[in-house]
This record gives sequence, structure tokens and C-alpha cells, in this order.
Amino acid sequence: MSTPSFHALTIGECRRETADTVSLRFDVPPELADRYRFAHGQHLTLKTSIGGEEVRRSYSICSGVDEGELRVAIKRVEGGVFSNHANDALAAGMSLEVMTPMGRFTTPLDPAAAKTYVAFAAGSGITPILSILKTVLAREPRSQFLLIYGNRTVSSIIFREELEDLKNRYIGRLAIHHLLSREPEEAGLLSGRIGADLVRELCSGPIDAASVDAVFLCGPQAMVEEVRDTLTAAGTPAERIHLELFGTSAPRRASAAPASVDDPVEGATIAILQDGKRREFTLAYDGDTILDAAHRHGADLPYSCKSGVCCTCRAKVREGKVAMAENYSLEPWEVEAGYVLTCQSRPLTDRVVIDFDAA
Repeated sequence: MSTPSFHALTIGECRRETADTVSLRFDVPPELADRYRFAHGQHLTLKTSIGGEEVRRSYSICSGVDEGELRVAIKRVEGGVFSNHANDALAAGMSLEVMTPMGRFTTPLDPAAAKTYVAFAAGSGITPILSILKTVLAREPRSQFLLIYGNRTVSSIIFREELEDLKNRYIGRLAIHHLLSREPEEAGLLSGRIGADLVRELCSGPIDAASVDAVFLCGPQAMVEEVRDTLTAAGTPAERIHLELFGTSAPRRASAAPASVDDPVEGATIAILQDGKRREFTLAYDGDTILDAAHRHGADLPYSCKSGVCCTCRAKVREGKVAMAENYSLEPWEVEAGYVLTCQSRPLTDRVVIDFDAA
């Protein structure tokens, strides 16, 4: 697995998708084509300077794997520094620093398979789902896909025309149910919100919870967790449910060191292994996260959201123990194997060795 790295890419197209959403297509030079090959459902971390400060944000790729383009969509968020900048100031011909694709919100595909896929998306949560949907339908000609997509109004439905075109292209294989929370009178579209009641209703009709092959959930944390829990209760195996959050609740701080640790004032010795090099520094047990402390000591470690969601800062603990405040992206087997999110981790032992080169 290649180490994540940034490269300056030119915006080939800046396209208005809705009144508050733009999509950016990046031109990838031939010498970087291999570095920017992506799996359906992955994301890009974009970096730029706004008001003299470096700003990083992760945005999901909305292109299908076989479409020959690299595109993300960015919805304006109230008070969002990067999203407002993207919607107001970015244009074709401009350049951004773009990290190589990352993320595990995906699933292996088999051209001979005949599977059933279900996705629940809210608002801009459609972006990775669109990539997954297009890739699945193109690469698994015997598979079927059901999408439940929630928005406030018809005008806020991102990629509405493209979704309709896809439904017409894949008649009998793609079903789309739009759910509107603020236009209940809109003819032909469902009203309400995505939640437990809707999921239970669908499980008594078009969704066979126990036999669905893969479910993808993308949206606000409360919605994603409610749908996940309802599907699990209805019989969907947990390992078939894939989650991606757009926003989380307020993060908790990691636990402080236990009383048995000697000299908590001086703190723990942290060793960072990256690109075959080693960097050491001291970190107070109740101080910064390992990621923030490493950056203060000159390490250029990969990160994006700093909320435990994107998994960009994933690394392996080779020695010692840490506590993670939040984890929305690591699988149970990864935690068992010693992987942590360094943006959420603080030391619990007097020495911790973190390996960013671990695959």
C-alpha cells in the first residue's frame, strides 16, 4: 500500500449540481494515473490555504471506476470554511493539493455474481453511494441495487438527473426511492425522513434484511446509526453493513493515564515510524493527541477530518498502549490487530511506538 501523498492537480471542470453544491473534476497527469486509481466509495482529501491558514477536508469521489474521471462533490455547509470557498471561489483552471485516494467504504465485486445491494443516503451522502452504484451496475451485470435517498426538497436532490438516467439505463436492476422532508405534497415522491420506521416498513416489502448482500449507509451520524441498528435487528448480518458518516457528535477526549503510570507530569515517550525514519518526543498523558503532538514536533503525518471518521491517520501500535476517544472507521479486526486512529489517540503507557508504514 502506497503512503498517502499530496499532489497539485488542476481543476478541469467546476460544475454546479444544485444551488449549494458544486462538483470538481480533477485532471490527473499520466505520470500520476496509477497513484489516483480509486475503488468505488473512496474519498479524496483536498488541501489549500484560506485566509493564510492551511485547510484540509475529505470529499467522496462520485465518479464510477470505469468513467475515466476523478470527480468529487462539495455541498455548502453553514460556517464551513472549505465548502464555502469551493462553492464561491473555485473554478476550472485553478489548482488544489489533492491526496491520493483513501477509504474502505467499498466492497469487492465479482462480474459473475448476482447480488442485492441496498443503500441509504441523506443529502451529500449520495456522493460515495453514486460511485458505488455506478460501478456495481457496470461491473456486475446480474446484480440489483436499491437506493433510498433523503433530501429536504426536490431542488436539493444532488445528481437528480443523473440518477434518473441511470434508472432508465438499468431498468429492472436499479430502483430509487426519493424521500423529502419538506415537500410532502410533491407528486410521486415519499415524504418524511430516513429512520427506523421507514426501514421496518421496507423490510416488510422490498428489502429482505437477512439475505441482502451489502448495505451502504452514508449521512449524519444519528441517521446512519438508527438505520444500522434497525437493519441488524431485522436480521441483516453486521458485517454486511458498511457505514460512512457525514458529521459526528462532539468528540470525547481519550481517557487519561492510569494511576500506575510513573511520572505523569513528564508524560510518555512517543516514537513515530514513517517512511523508514524514526522520530521521538515526549507527550503528556492528558495532552494533545498523538497526531497533533507529532505535527508540533515536525512530523508530516497524513490526516484529514480529525474526527475519527476518515481513517486517513490510521497507524499501528508496535509497542505500548493508547486510548482512542472515538472510532467510526476502523473495523474490529483492525483494532484487535493494534491499529488506531492517531487523531483520537493518547498514551496509556510510558512508551508508545506508532508505525505509519504498517500496511
